[in-house]
Amino acid sequence: MKLIVLDRDGVINHSSLDYIKTPEEWLPIEGSLEAIAQLYKVGWRIFVVSNQSVIGRGLATVDMLARIHEKMQKLLIARGARIDALLFCPHHPDNHCRCRKPNIGLFEDLEKRINLSLKQVPYVGDTMKDLEAAKAVGAQAILVRSGQGATTEANCKLPKSVLVFNNLAEVANHLIGK
Repeated sequence: MKLIVLDRDGVINHSSLDYIKTPEEWLPIEGSLEAIAQLYKVGWRIFVVSNQSVIGRGLATVDMLARIHEKMQKLLIARGARIDALLFCPHHPDNHCRCRKPNIGLFEDLEKRINLSLKQVPYVGDTMKDLEAAKAVGAQAILVRSGQGATTEANCKLPKSVLVFNNLAEVANHLIGK
């Protein structure tokens, strides 16, 4: 079985310093939904693991986040795809929870849910926290330059094992072998 795990903000949709608080603010990065559909149609199972401190900061409710994710799923369904599971950390960074990346609580929860290891599974993110979490769980860390990725690449010493692509569309093409 082919699995891929994605961060959300900066990978699938544009991120914002003001956070994504409503479905109207959630805007896909060009080509990202098509990339997910491309993977899905050739048998990949797609999961999202995302920090969503917008809830812990009191800027959005769990219900509003569900509406944002519903919008994303509807746009994917229209392209013949879907996210198989979406896990998120709602906590404020000051909470020091086990699920906020770079901690691996969400990854462990996903492994239990799907009854599979995430070792060597591609994990696509745009921040150092994403790469650190991928390494900690044994996943293949992939950095995209979209979102904060270009800044991450420029300002951080990336491990040699990290693959780097411009965006999710390039990741999908690489994984499919195009």
